[in-house]
Amino acid sequence: MRFELTIDGMLAVHAKHAVFSALGAVEGLVRAEVELGRAEVEFNSDAAGTAEAREAALRNAVAAAGYDVVGLRILPRTLPTL
Repeated sequence: MRFELTIDGMLAVHAKHAVFSALGAVEGLVRAEVELGRAEVEFNSDAAGTAEAREAALRNAVAAAGYDVVGLRILPRTLPTL
């Protein structure tokens, strides 16, 4: 499952690193791409938990880094590139 987050308050490169590090603690997360103001993350397909639980974990991680998630949407699955 993939999510796109819109994050308020990320104004400098250190914010990018803080959010990336905080997201690294979310159980089941296998990929995170963080830019100023947004992040795209992907959970392991075998990870337990509902979409709501994953959303809450993402919001809590970003809040722990000192920022607010102001938008969150589930992205469609993509097939691997061959």
